[in-house]
Amino acid sequence: NPMTIKPLVLERIFDAPVSKVWIALTDKDEMKKWYFDLKEFKPEVGFKFQFTGCSKNDIQYLHNCEIKEVIFEKKLIYSWSYDGYEGESFVIFELAELEGKTHLKLTHLGLETFSQDNPDFDKENFAEGWNELINVSLKNYTANLKI
Repeated sequence: NPMTIKPLVLERIFDAPVSKVWIALTDKDEMKKWYFDLKEFKPEVGFKFQFTGCSKNDIQYLHNCEIKEVIFEKKLIYSWSYDGYEGESFVIFELAELEGKTHLKLTHLGLETFSQDNPDFDKENFAEGWNELINVSLKNYTANLKI
């Protein structure tokens, strides 16, 4: 039953100020150090961007994304879908200042809209992917910042 798929939520505190984490999420030159290498990215509502990601089975997926909401240094939302596949999901980054550190909450909504017949779209794969991006890549990125 697709309704049983709850949104994916990941929370983490980074030892870096909100301003630096925001740049990590919105500046394509910084994003490529921990996220994906995007040709272009602008934190502006309506801005569309694409990137290719590879699944565990080495299938290349073209991701289509469009920015839906931007609140400077607080919130970033974009749609996330796959070229040629049904379904649309939304990625939400929320930042909060915490005594000079940054509390990041990532929510990925709408995973149930993707085909449940394709194992690449299993929630576990998204959980694994985001865990790697947030808890490994972004953590290492922020740890290496010269603040």
